Amino acid sequence: MSWLVFALIFWAGAWVLNARLANSAWHGTRAVRILVPVLFGVTLIVLWEGLVRGLGVSPVILPAPSAVAQTFASSTDILWEDFRQTVLKGALTGFAIGSTAAFVTAILIDRSAFLTRGLLPVGNFVAALPIVGIAPILVSWFGFDWQSKAAVVVVMVFFPILVNTVQGLRETDAMQRDLMRTYAAGYMQTLLKLRLPAAMPFVFNGLKIATTLALIGAIVAEYFGSPTRGMGFRISTGVGSLSIDLVWAEIIVAAIAGTAFYGIVVWIERAMTFWHPSQRR
Repeated sequence: MSWLVFALIFWAGAWVLNARLANSAWHGTRAVRILVPVLFGVTLIVLWEGLVRGLGVSPVILPAPSAVAQTFASSTDILWEDFRQTVLKGALTGFAIGSTAAFVTAILIDRSAFLTRGLLPVGNFVAALPIVGIAPILVSWFGFDWQSKAAVVVVMVFFPILVNTVQGLRETDAMQRDLMRTYAAGYMQTLLKLRLPAAMPFVFNGLKIATTLALIGAIVAEYFGSPTRGMGFRISTGVGSLSIDLVWAEIIVAAIAGTAFYGIVVWIERAMTFWHPSQRR
């Protein structure tokens, strides 16, 4: 019970410290903005460790963070291979293909009223399809390697980016478009100099949504057929063999990869849309 008491005391002390930092005169500084979530995360890990050890929870049900860290350190070769298979090959390839296809399709839809009325409703319908329904079909079409996972990711990211891009292209008002016509600007000039810059916040909103969907799609698709590597394959077999510490190690890798992927997109967004009010500080 000493671990449990220590964890509860640490949690109470960290809670008080966090509350004081959040309400202090320095709450707006960069150091405090970083320290508060870091301290909160450390508190959760210590509380997790104390509860598991103090209550004697079986590692088959919930392993301690120390056991997960030990497995992580001893399985870096397996985790790296799974990361390459799922993230670098499946998720990133599908994300690149799906986002490019969605952007080009949005430009074509913008030029055609027929496609606007016909394709967007179909896109909304397809976007609502559950991944567990389309993943087995795409795996049977494209095989068990990373190509089928990339295909699942393409389907998942295509329509969120498409809908956001089309909405962004309509964001300019009539006065702005009339001004471009007054300057004798053609469609491409208006698109490149007015409408695409105005659509960038919407495009990046779709890309940020797609970063999460890409990783989820690649991992879930591996449940329906995969070679002997990949995060989804390792999680599935780890649960079956009661290697829950390895499952949690894979979850940590997925969380780090997803956070880094999202952060890169946010960084690019800030660099490209620095002029937008949402990016001003």
